[in-house]
Amino acid sequence: MIQLKNIEAAAVKLQGVVNKTPLLKNLNLSERYGADISLKREDLQVVRSYKIRGAYNKIISLSTTEKENGVVCASAGNHAQGVAYACRLLDIKGTIFMPTPTPKQKVKQVINFGKEHIEIVLTGDTYDEAAKEAKTYCHKNNAAFIHPFDDVKVMEGQATVGLEILAEAQGLIDYLILPIGGGGLASGVGTYFKQLSPNTIIIGVEPQGAPSMSESMAQNEVVTLSNINKFVDGAAVQRVGDKTFEICKQKIDRVITVPEGEVCTNILRLYNEDAIVVEPAGALSITALNKLSKEIKGKRVVCIVSGGNNDITRTAEIKERSMLHEGLKHYFMINFPQRVGALREFLVDVLGPADDISHFEYSKKNSRERAPAIIGIELAKASDFVSLIERMEDKNIKYEHLNNKPELFHYLI
Repeated sequence: MIQLKNIEAAAVKLQGVVNKTPLLKNLNLSERYGADISLKREDLQVVRSYKIRGAYNKIISLSTTEKENGVVCASAGNHAQGVAYACRLLDIKGTIFMPTPTPKQKVKQVINFGKEHIEIVLTGDTYDEAAKEAKTYCHKNNAAFIHPFDDVKVMEGQATVGLEILAEAQGLIDYLILPIGGGGLASGVGTYFKQLSPNTIIIGVEPQGAPSMSESMAQNEVVTLSNINKFVDGAAVQRVGDKTFEICKQKIDRVITVPEGEVCTNILRLYNEDAIVVEPAGALSITALNKLSKEIKGKRVVCIVSGGNNDITRTAEIKERSMLHEGLKHYFMINFPQRVGALREFLVDVLGPADDISHFEYSKKNSRERAPAIIGIELAKASDFVSLIERMEDKNIKYEHLNNKPELFHYLI
């Protein structure tokens, strides 16, 4: 379906359009995992993700009439930016459908890349609703729909990431680790590697809350997930592509999932240790290293960092998710004894010297003295949790730990 000559042709078309992003050895990761680990830095791409590659390759392949009629896409993220920038470069009209709740910052970014060449239509509450409207618009206006992943020309464009990796790498790459959302990047790069570097083990990585490719492979057919965790928004899809599924079955050796909280830990670590800003999907491949630590030891590994479009307003949420995953933050619902000094005793006798209260509120606005309190406690070490619980029980504190009770946690916190 994807041909090597077409990938090479796509690379020629993309010259002067995309950055040939660097393949850089990461000393911190290499030392941590005892392997030779390099990062393919697509976060340094012109639109800060690899999506421009597939979008441009698809749009430039359209006929003159199709280009004159304009193009359409549905996206709230990187694909929209790629399509917008391609429209600007090719001087054609683009109509981009985005869900109504899309943050203004993302809308502004798409406008910045497309300028006067694009029109944004905010419609529906979800991506699926926006995509439905986009396809209706295409039929009415005879416009070409630019799919974010399930299109051969899009996959061939994304495959140029693999072409650049092998062109710059010296010697065999033992492992290639890449993120999987709808499967466009994995299909393209996987196809290229299996032809030119067949001994490389290719591992796809999905967020734990949106394992659409994993589930599809387990059932040997494309499945639609009823509910997904949308936090890793660049890779959280309910349904992978029909074409990408068939290709990934043949070209990807294994698909694994990683917890969203661990993704957050790696986002913060990359920023603090390497000054690299990545979006959640961009950290998926690096997060997988921990799960693969034993088998990659002593091996040569390349991780594709797919994008760096991270909204700074998400920093607090990223830190929170990381601390919860690492066992450094715990929420409790506590019924304090109805007497003077009970809260002071909790602070003095129950909290450890390095423990910190980061959240405190009564669950009721009225009659608070008789209501339980919601308390968030930050620990210096995850192992301090055991002694905290022991002190609470010694003091006969009546509590309920909320971290592992999602039905209460998301309602109360």
